[in-house]
Amino acid sequence: MAARLCLIEDDEIMGGALNMRFELEGFQCDWHKTGKSALAAFQRAQYCAVVSDILLPDITGEALYGRLQEQGGKMPPFIFMTGHGSVEQAVRLLKLGAVDYLLKPFEPDLLLGMLRELVTDRVNNARVDSEPLGISPAMRALDELLLRLAQSQASVLITGESGVGKEVVAAKLHLLHGGVHPFVAANCGAFSEGLLEAELFGHEKGAFTGAIKAKKGLFEQAGGGTLLLDEIGDMPLSMQVKVLRAIQERQIVRVGGETAIPVEFRLMAATHHDLKSLVEQGAFREDLFYRVNVIQIRVPPLRERREDILWLATRFLDQACMPADGRRKLLAPSAERALLDHAWPGNVRELKHLLERACVLADGPVLTPELLFGDGVANTEFAPAATLGDHMARRERDYILRALDSRSWQIQETAALLGISRKNLWEKMKKYAITSSESAQSANSTK
Repeated sequence: MAARLCLIEDDEIMGGALNMRFELEGFQCDWHKTGKSALAAFQRAQYCAVVSDILLPDITGEALYGRLQEQGGKMPPFIFMTGHGSVEQAVRLLKLGAVDYLLKPFEPDLLLGMLRELVTDRVNNARVDSEPLGISPAMRALDELLLRLAQSQASVLITGESGVGKEVVAAKLHLLHGGVHPFVAANCGAFSEGLLEAELFGHEKGAFTGAIKAKKGLFEQAGGGTLLLDEIGDMPLSMQVKVLRAIQERQIVRVGGETAIPVEFRLMAATHHDLKSLVEQGAFREDLFYRVNVIQIRVPPLRERREDILWLATRFLDQACMPADGRRKLLAPSAERALLDHAWPGNVRELKHLLERACVLADGPVLTPELLFGDGVANTEFAPAATLGDHMARRERDYILRALDSRSWQIQETAALLGISRKNLWEKMKKYAITSSESAQSANSTK
């Protein structure tokens, strides 16, 4: 997916030339000739970078930049173009957070070089700062797919068994997409039909008993962000018609209202059902299926990615079992084996709840199989759930984490400590999805 740029330039000749050059160089470019037009576009789209003239026919580039800052959220990097007469203003914008400015006339290649560097940094930062979904090959591939989808507005259908983390995947894609606007989710199977309609479309004051004031529905609350229709396969057929109309027309009418309200959102849907089979059975509308199933993402069950079990367990222990003294709960080796041997019918949700319960019941710092599963697995025999290679890879990852932590994440010093090259260390960090957001102290729990 091409990086998306915003060009704000009222001069037809210069704007046209830059727009054409950007697209020839592989960028996707939205060209706006006024500041107000660009401001409206920022409500609908996410940009990797913005190239803006300072002197615009309606508002100045500085005023535009200020309004975007007032709206809050993550700002895309700005490069301003200016004539000699407004250099002082350009410098002031740099102090406010703009990336750079160029004096007209300038060489397009100079601007293109700056843009390529900005876009590369943005992608790399997304890779480094975003917590990975897992360390298994399947989840690393899913992380890569989300990065490719981050610049797209296409509807996404996330499939997988209950408890695999479909909403977590949707939330991560939203953040990679920019995360400036809201992320709202509705569980379509958790409400009766009447309540689901009010939840999605909102209601006017007096629309029904208890409606003491008007309320925005989730379509409106999305506000240019992401709307996740979770468990869409459980949505009643009559509601499917209304939702399809809202998706197609990008406008809704509140319950008890008469006025059509425009809405803007990126649609995501999630389900544990086979929607195609539901379509064949007449339980799901075919036209809605094709609306939500533009891009499909399958989240594999936990039993298909056992490399992630102890990796996830470490994180859940850090979240659920961090007492005031800062001492983490540890898994006994027998407890690790029990976790790896379990079938996980409830997937990641089952793992999380199991560890939370064990932390509450534990008297000491070590969690045993009995605390996790009860007496039924007290005498767990060795039955490897992963290959020797998988086991050694997990141990190598933990060792690298501890080495990084001991050297305050200084790559050169850590590589010297481990007796490998800097390049080799980087490759291993990429292979095992190791990011600076992790602490090797948590790795000790798997020691």
